[in-house]
Amino acid sequence: MPGLSLSLDGKVALITGGSRGIGAATVRMFRQAGARVVFSYEKSRETAEALAAELGGPTLCRALQQPLSTPEDGRALIAAALQSFGQLDCLIVNHGIWPAHDQPFDTMPDAQWERTLAINLASVFGLVQAAAAHMLTQPGPVRGHIVLIASTAAQRGEAFHVDYAASKGALLSLTKSLSSELAPRGIYVNCVAPGWVATEMSLAALRDPATSKKATALIPLGRVGHVDEIAGPVVFLCTPLAGFISGEIFNVNGGAVLVG
Repeated sequence: MPGLSLSLDGKVALITGGSRGIGAATVRMFRQAGARVVFSYEKSRETAEALAAELGGPTLCRALQQPLSTPEDGRALIAAALQSFGQLDCLIVNHGIWPAHDQPFDTMPDAQWERTLAINLASVFGLVQAAAAHMLTQPGPVRGHIVLIASTAAQRGEAFHVDYAASKGALLSLTKSLSSELAPRGIYVNCVAPGWVATEMSLAALRDPATSKKATALIPLGRVGHVDEIAGPVVFLCTPLAGFISGEIFNVNGGAVLVG
């Protein structure tokens, strides 16, 4: 009996924020599944170019430098990705920021609020709009997959990080709204919502004993996640095995309850 394969042969994926953390793990896993991959980065040129070279070079994996803080930025990245490989089957919206310092809401500067929502939400609008417009030109019945990366903070809130929680909460509503509109037209839209994961973004917080203890206390598995444990569900949602899943918020959080 042949083994089960999560194959994405012949597909092209764009993964935002792909030079490190969850993004880099997702880039690797999509390549392992056979897809050609374009991924974006903002500052880490050497890291991004090394990853692209390791995974096959320009015919199979390309790194594109693109800041993402406006709808126009998102549209520009889609255009560049299409120029790279001529098609787009999977869009994984992974980029984002989480200001690591605790910031009380009553003293949060306008600049912090605006920057977080610009990167985590405004750019996503441009990305998804341009990607969907292209996917709708592709033959059906399955024209494309869009996976947004949110957070458990989107569902339970996060004190002293209301800008982040609000931006990620919007992605949950965006997932459901887009699925209702696009699923009948052959585009699957889903969301993966990680809990605590060991990444560069969370490293400073997890190195703090009090923060780490508080975080793991809410996780029944007793540990934070590994980046591959997020990338795996993302790949799955883009395969035929997930052919009856759209509009879903896929919680990947070690069993953490959505309270507190």
